[in-house]
Amino acid sequence: MARAIWKGAISFGLVHIPVALVSATSSQGVDFDWLDKRSMDPVGYKRVNKVTGKEVDSEHIVKGVQYEKGRYVVLSEDEIRSAHPKSTQTIEIFSFVDSSKIPLPNIDTPYYLAPDRRGGKVYALLREALRQTDKVALARVVLHTRQYLTALMPLEDALVLVKLRWPAQVRSLESLELDSEVKKPSLSKPELDMAKRLIDDMSADWQPADYLDTFEEQIMALVDKKAHEGKIEDVETIEGQEQRQSADVIDLTELLKRSLAGRSTSKRATAEKPARTPAKAEKKPAAPRKTRKAS
Repeated sequence: MARAIWKGAISFGLVHIPVALVSATSSQGVDFDWLDKRSMDPVGYKRVNKVTGKEVDSEHIVKGVQYEKGRYVVLSEDEIRSAHPKSTQTIEIFSFVDSSKIPLPNIDTPYYLAPDRRGGKVYALLREALRQTDKVALARVVLHTRQYLTALMPLEDALVLVKLRWPAQVRSLESLELDSEVKKPSLSKPELDMAKRLIDDMSADWQPADYLDTFEEQIMALVDKKAHEGKIEDVETIEGQEQRQSADVIDLTELLKRSLAGRSTSKRATAEKPARTPAKAEKKPAAPRKTRKAS
């Protein structure tokens, strides 16, 4: 199996499924280094004061967030560290939704999940239950000090964890400002028939082996050609988890029963709770709002 980048457990109800997270993608591409063409020395990055143009040592650099134009709030490393969510090594499922309900713009990075430490049976149970109900599980997980909204979904014999963008990170379609010609087009039947016929003529099966990055292929062929011609420059090299312990699942049926019983008790208590009279809210002065730059 590919190397796991994270280990923990899927949690729903009283059930814990030990799993290992494996990247489903690989970063590829041509790695270009910067070189000084006069001497072929490596060129690095410098932290430069944008006002004076002088280099700044790391000990003099602090982190700040722009609160208003030209005004920043400076935060210490301890303050930033305290805001990070605590890692529990748990993929915490909080809801199940129809698989078709997750908008495409919210989908981000996929990962494979593999069962770990005798968790195969309950792993398969969750996969089959999701498949047969046509649902995906929404869950929260902390990876590398950041909390992510994720979706667990079945894929053939496995489970896939997909990072989702938070709703606040996704722009609505209203930002496109589509006019009426696009929203309610006047299309004739012959036009639609020809378009559908063209789609039908160009339809094919998904063949991933046929889809290649020709840029990388051509660049590496050019590198190989120039290297064999002796066109090589000598460049001097400058030298200079906490794991959560999950209990083994002893009696899966019993855990599922207890989980369902706990949900029923919680719903009943919520329904019987007397309504409270809302207190009169004290008016507070509105805090100045921070203006975000468009990405």
